[in-house]
Amino acid sequence: MTELILYTAALLLVLAHLLMASLFYRHINNNPRLSFHEKNDWRLKALVFPAYYWFRYKRQQDDS
Repeated sequence: MTELILYTAALLLVLAHLLMASLFYRHINNNPRLSFHEKNDWRLKALVFPAYYWFRYKRQQDDS
């Protein structure tokens, strides 16, 4: 039973990661102010640590 709970928690973490990364990726693609290289940089960051870089991206966009 413990193993099932652990697998369920791991699955939910992976699904949350995928959802956040896809939303961040879509937001990056819709931003016309970013250059091609900046978009690629943010896309890579979105795939690796989407929640952390989402807040850094928002802060950078607010400062600009």
